[in-house]
Amino acid sequence: MVTSDQRRRQLAREKFERQQQRRAERKRRNRRRAAVIGAVAAVLVAGTVGAASAGLFDGKKDDKATRAGSADSAPKKKSDPCKQPAAGEVAKLSFDKEPALSVDKSAKYRMNLQTTCGDIALDLDAKKAPRTVNSFNFLANKGYFDHTKCHRLTTQGIYVLQCGDPTAAGTGNPGYKLPDENLKDARVAGGTYPAGTVAMANAGANTGGSQFFLVYDNSPLPANYTPFGTIDKAGMEVLKKIAGAGEQTGQGDGAPNATVVIDKATVSK
Repeated sequence: MVTSDQRRRQLAREKFERQQQRRAERKRRNRRRAAVIGAVAAVLVAGTVGAASAGLFDGKKDDKATRAGSADSAPKKKSDPCKQPAAGEVAKLSFDKEPALSVDKSAKYRMNLQTTCGDIALDLDAKKAPRTVNSFNFLANKGYFDHTKCHRLTTQGIYVLQCGDPTAAGTGNPGYKLPDENLKDARVAGGTYPAGTVAMANAGANTGGSQFFLVYDNSPLPANYTPFGTIDKAGMEVLKKIAGAGEQTGQGDGAPNATVVIDKATVSK
């Protein structure tokens, strides 16, 4: 007999997978449209046309945010528990290819996110996810994450904060894609990403970029997102504070009310 909790988890997974499929279809349409636009532009004028590719958790940009954005339906915004961002601007960086593997798979790496809401430290698993950890070490050293907003908070069904997008619009990426790693990890194999997990966002298999999500409560998700580290206790407290402030749509999935900006990201060995 299926319990109500099992049914809820099943519905959450099915909803998430439908959202993934819709996002993938939108990406295909956008790529086709960008190709057509680029060809026409090349004929008309000398210039360049860029097509944005996603590194999204599920990339959901549905009408909820639009509906909630109206004056009549907009939820009352909770107070912001975080400080003002440090002075500085997001670096406009893009790279032609994934960096060469240079991390020591036997070593322990820690990524520290100095955010406007408090420090969040991540213990990275270079042994099980070497290419992912290698990429984050490379990007952090380039200042890629500095001054970027954590642009998405989910508070219903799944419980994550999504960061790592320089555009803060859900479309940012470093210019290259990462393969999935560590998907058979026992921690996520059962269909739940436990609280304290840090994992890669994506828009389908082997499409990881720079976006990642921090799990602040157990979240029913298929094992499709590279788990590459864990969040320390103090960082979990920061995440709880951010989640407690809610998100802007009132629908359980939108920009956080808290001003979550990564002032500085560093990786140390």
